[in-house]
Amino acid sequence: MLNGVKPTYRTGHIWSLLSEVTDPEIPVLNVVEMGIVRGIEMGRDEIVVRITPTYSGCPAMNAIETDIRKKLQEKGIENIRVKTDYSETWTTDWMTDEAKRKLKEYGIAPPEKTDPETPGDYLSVIRKSQKIVPCPYCDSLETELQSEFGSTACKAQYYCHSCAEPFEYFKCI
Repeated sequence: MLNGVKPTYRTGHIWSLLSEVTDPEIPVLNVVEMGIVRGIEMGRDEIVVRITPTYSGCPAMNAIETDIRKKLQEKGIENIRVKTDYSETWTTDWMTDEAKRKLKEYGIAPPEKTDPETPGDYLSVIRKSQKIVPCPYCDSLETELQSEFGSTACKAQYYCHSCAEPFEYFKCI
């Protein structure tokens, strides 16, 4: 509040501020381009930011929620509610092309589009993750799955036989 007058915020301004909140596990990505932020509701007395976790047990979600509140409060927005919404299952299809480009530049092989024939078929997702994934460093297809699990549950560990570099692959879900 400035001189007793509550400022008016536009939804576009809030989206812009949220794009400054980075993912704590992949700091080159922000929560908007990852598709974690699903909506903003502008109420008379509060702003509700709706988020969907990448995994139901994602350990980063508490940090993301805190960072969203902190970012908005830094900009003078006080009445904030962050609502975790499980009504939709997050998918890598919600990631922007820019996010996928940033992943590759960071050394993580980005996900491809998921198969529309099998939405929610998690066993087929696991089987598909054992496919050949292009190396983010040299684009070689001479890669091999080393482990279904990388540094986080959303990534798998691969090895490139061409450039001899290990790398992670952001799994499609």
